[in-house]
Amino acid sequence: METSILKTAVKNFLGNSPDWYKLAIIIFLIANPLIFFFINPFVAGWLLVIEFIFTLAMALKCYPLQPGGLLAIEAVIIGMTSPQQVGHEIANNLEVVLLLIFMVAGIYFMKQLLLFAFTKLLLSIKSKRMLALAFCLASAFLSAFLDALTVIAVVISVSLGFYSIYNNFITNQHDQLNSEHDNHIEAEKKKQTLEQFRAFLRSLMMHAGLGTALGGVMTMVGEPQNLIIAKNVNWDFVTFFIRMAPVTLPVFICGLLVCFLVEHFKLFGYGAELPERVRQVLEDYDKKTSAKRTRKEKAQLIAQAMIGIWLIVALAFHLAEVGLIGLSVIILTTSFCGITEEHALGKAFEEALPFTALLTVFFSIVAVIVDQQLFTPFIQFVLQVSETSQLSLFYLFNGLLSSVSDNVFVGTVYINEARTALQEGLISHKQFEYLAVAINTGTNLPSVATPNGQAAFLFLLTSALSPLIRLSYGRMVMMALPYTIVMTLVGLLCVEFLLIPVTEMMVHWGLIALP
Repeated sequence: METSILKTAVKNFLGNSPDWYKLAIIIFLIANPLIFFFINPFVAGWLLVIEFIFTLAMALKCYPLQPGGLLAIEAVIIGMTSPQQVGHEIANNLEVVLLLIFMVAGIYFMKQLLLFAFTKLLLSIKSKRMLALAFCLASAFLSAFLDALTVIAVVISVSLGFYSIYNNFITNQHDQLNSEHDNHIEAEKKKQTLEQFRAFLRSLMMHAGLGTALGGVMTMVGEPQNLIIAKNVNWDFVTFFIRMAPVTLPVFICGLLVCFLVEHFKLFGYGAELPERVRQVLEDYDKKTSAKRTRKEKAQLIAQAMIGIWLIVALAFHLAEVGLIGLSVIILTTSFCGITEEHALGKAFEEALPFTALLTVFFSIVAVIVDQQLFTPFIQFVLQVSETSQLSLFYLFNGLLSSVSDNVFVGTVYINEARTALQEGLISHKQFEYLAVAINTGTNLPSVATPNGQAAFLFLLTSALSPLIRLSYGRMVMMALPYTIVMTLVGLLCVEFLLIPVTEMMVHWGLIALP
């Protein structure tokens, strides 16, 4: 009986995760206090950070909140950090928490408008190269003002809808076939068409995902770590955009060029056209849907468009904290779209709250890094080189770590360490602001290398759409490769050679003021 209960308890621990993964987490939990008390607290602290990055890298085996949360709880219990320090880190980053809770939920209520826009986009543009650019541009623009995770969720919904429409059509068509010969010929045609349609959707999803990275790096609301960085250097929406521009604009242009070239030359799995048969099915469905659209639904689309304009204006002029602007979007959209039931409101928060909880665990690990001074040796090493080289090193270290773990965690850690160096007089405020640009671009650009680096990529990989369009981890890495190489190298060259002279030029023109 006892053996049976023990086996069940082990099976319940971390659910369906592989046994080797469960064993690894248990070993971590046993080893950490032993190393902390009997070997060296500094070593134990670094081991905790590596273990936490491991949970992020293995996010497909188990969502990092559970194993990462267990490690964080143990760290507090054994004294690596204190509940007060964790609370302090969370309080310092309350704006980011509010952003994730309210902004993502607010955009949930605007999905009707976004779905409408992406549907019209796909059906109105016949050229695949132009369509790929349009999806990349649209995702970049939306991610600059909204949350990348939400943008990807919308594009996934669009693609799932298209896939379902065509799948239902061929199922009904199959039922109408009579002879076995006709059935065989039609089956072969359908198989070829479906494979081409899958390749088409794969390429669009990757262009959209990479577009969220190109646009998300530009503004303080594009990614959660952007807001953390902006808060540390006290930049508003417009200032953040201008200060990032010497790096982000050249990268954006080169990213669009990559989008065009991989489609034109059909490289890295891109280039598949939308089959004419599928296009006809989708157009027929869209016409029927448009004809059935009621006055109420049309009024809701207009209301959402007006609220979208308010969102952009409010963010651009920093009329309130980002999270509060998101809350205003929730209130306005639900009020003018007739959503008043509590259970209908609750659905909007389902996407954001797991990641919000995980971000709180991030801050616990950051508290350990602060208390154990884990990054002090690295900071001392970097600060021994020239100021220009400091920027490149920060960019590269951030990029490498972000590509294997999570860019929010990396960005939070590094901007905190840069601020500590500023407070200790190791760097000037001017250099601190340059480092903020290097950290932000470093965490956002090279992190597209793997699905681990960006929450939007991981969300796409774990979605219901991925198995339907045969989008695996390895295929995502391969399709992202041309973007990864170009975005990383162009970003590095801009940080090295353009950032300082262009910024000083903008100061001369009166666009910004340096401390």
